[in-house]
Amino acid sequence: MTNKPMLTVVCLTIALSVFSGCGGDPKTPTVQSPPAASSTNSGTSASATDKKPAANNANQPITQPGTPANNQTAAPNVSQTGSQSGNSGATPGTVGKATDSTPSKPGAIQVVTSPESITVLVNKQQALPESYEPKDLVYPNVPFTFTEKIDKRKMRKEAATALETLFAGAKKDGISLAGVSAYRSYATQKTLYNNYVKQDGEEKAKTYSALPGHSEHETGLAIDVSGSNGKCAAQNCFAVTKEAKWLDSHATEYGFIIRYPDGKESITGYQYEPWHLRYVGTQLSKELAQKNITLEEYFNAVPVQSRK
Repeated sequence: MTNKPMLTVVCLTIALSVFSGCGGDPKTPTVQSPPAASSTNSGTSASATDKKPAANNANQPITQPGTPANNQTAAPNVSQTGSQSGNSGATPGTVGKATDSTPSKPGAIQVVTSPESITVLVNKQQALPESYEPKDLVYPNVPFTFTEKIDKRKMRKEAATALETLFAGAKKDGISLAGVSAYRSYATQKTLYNNYVKQDGEEKAKTYSALPGHSEHETGLAIDVSGSNGKCAAQNCFAVTKEAKWLDSHATEYGFIIRYPDGKESITGYQYEPWHLRYVGTQLSKELAQKNITLEEYFNAVPVQSRK
């Protein structure tokens, strides 16, 4: 009986020792975070459209699909900022006789910024906006080689009034004129040009027909004329007619010029067209005649390949 307390103490001691020797404190399970989606994979698993430019390219522009490069962007024609009124004339500085009007690269195309200007320069290097349509088109009260009232009978109001005065002046001198073709839309010019290319080939067509957007007829300021009988209309034989000779001598008095004169083919880019009249206003028309220069020469916009 006296040994029971001792036995009890020994057993209790042994039990406590065994329990404490079963190991240390229980460890909390380690929770592993899932791997980052892209930061740990060098970008290989990320969508290509989600990738961002590298830091060292942050200052470089990002080209968007369909955006033209800087050199492909058509530069505005800064030369056409002059007076809208043809009779007020055009003097260097007011309509922008400046070297800026020349394309920076040979063959580059500029889109004119003031297509409504009476003195606008439209040629193979300078184009009208595709959407441009004159807002003041009217039917000039002059005879044409056809009777229908259609677009190619129209001209801008100021040019139409001047044309009526020119026809009246010619009649006083015994010359009877008729209109052949005046205003054309972009779509009409495109159709005509494509037809000429099919007929004569592109190289030949370019000598007498303009690409859409590059035709003076689209300005509403140009018109092809002939004698009242329509003989030699828009043909080389018109050059020797009395009507052509009268126009050559008197058109500038009414604000018109022979836009594509003989001997200037390398500058204008087109063959001699004695029937093609372009309205620019009396002051400018007389100055061009006096100096025997074209619009390209006046605006210092002679094509590079034509310069001496």
